[in-house]
Amino acid sequence: MIIAPLLFATLVTGIAGHGDIKKLGKIGVKTIIYFEVVTTLALILGLTMGNIFNPGKGFVSGTVANPELLKEAGLMAVTTPHTSIAEMIVNVFPTSIIQAMSEGNLLQIVVFSIFVALAICAVGKKAQPVMDVLNSVSQIMFKVTEYVMYFAPLGIFGAIASTVGMNGLSILKNYAKIIFSLYTALALFVLLVLFIACKYARISLRNLLKAIQEPAILAFSTASSEAAFPKAMEIMQKFGVPSNIVGFVMPTGYTFNLDGSTLYLAMAVIFSSQICGINLDLNQQIFIMLALMLTSKGIAGVPRVSLVVLAGTLASFNIPLIGVAILLGIDQILDMGRTTVNLIGNCVATVVIARWEKVFDYDKMKLFIEEIDAENSEWGFGRFKKNLLSAQKETEE
Repeated sequence: MIIAPLLFATLVTGIAGHGDIKKLGKIGVKTIIYFEVVTTLALILGLTMGNIFNPGKGFVSGTVANPELLKEAGLMAVTTPHTSIAEMIVNVFPTSIIQAMSEGNLLQIVVFSIFVALAICAVGKKAQPVMDVLNSVSQIMFKVTEYVMYFAPLGIFGAIASTVGMNGLSILKNYAKIIFSLYTALALFVLLVLFIACKYARISLRNLLKAIQEPAILAFSTASSEAAFPKAMEIMQKFGVPSNIVGFVMPTGYTFNLDGSTLYLAMAVIFSSQICGINLDLNQQIFIMLALMLTSKGIAGVPRVSLVVLAGTLASFNIPLIGVAILLGIDQILDMGRTTVNLIGNCVATVVIARWEKVFDYDKMKLFIEEIDAENSEWGFGRFKKNLLSAQKETEE
């Protein structure tokens, strides 16, 4: 409901407002380079942790996926959305922008928005009324996002209750090793790779996590990147990242920079091969990693995207799909972790690109963090003080 109009309005006004087409090209190249480096590191870390923890070895022999899950895994193996680089590139361009918006295809919306923004720059002053409308639309959609977030606690309650109610707490015992392995690997990725990225950007990872805690909690509890996406965009602009960079990097990242999902795929391949008694040597693992680097791109709109890619990859390398069927049983729990890391990784990416372009506003970031600290202190007195100061400012204006 929120994402398509918000993304379109924000990205068009962000790019057209600056009017620098060459700069957009530079941002695009830098963004893709950063994404490729970080996702490669995620794959390497996933394979390394998989070999250290060996999550598939010693898996409880009685834990066998039921026939329905095995059937679903088989269907996933033949539903990989693209099989070549050419097909992936063609799929970037929308046949219809209405269709792209209805399906929530972020990358196609980004491409259409860039075309519109470039056209507005070319038309010049005659396009100003459209810019005014889109500026208003972006502000309205941010306010709509705020209203929707009021209902988030109720949605989170329902999502967690449903997950526990369907699977029960006892299911976690058999899957404890793979859950522990994945969450440890995800934590290490954040503390190592994203920490270094934040160091480059000269910001505190702790402050960033503090700023995005609301969308991160929403992403974790609902296992939905889309649910947290609008709020994350709003927060990153308040954090000091220009709107044109947020509008370009965030949605592109949900296609090309799924750090948590990429790391999970590497570990899941190791898990799936180990429970079948297949020991992959280093050359085979590197070959699979190279395959995952391609197949994990450009498919963000597919439900259970990570398992779809996993099933297709295993089938390509003649590894039985029993691993996918077993992982289906706890996909919601694993998805909560990897979705949260996807969100954090894309938020870090916006800051890194803004720093790379030398447009990150450190003063704005400091003020935003101070506001958060004030809100979190003295039982909400900080929030009251902030609202009072805001009211005084509006009165003066």
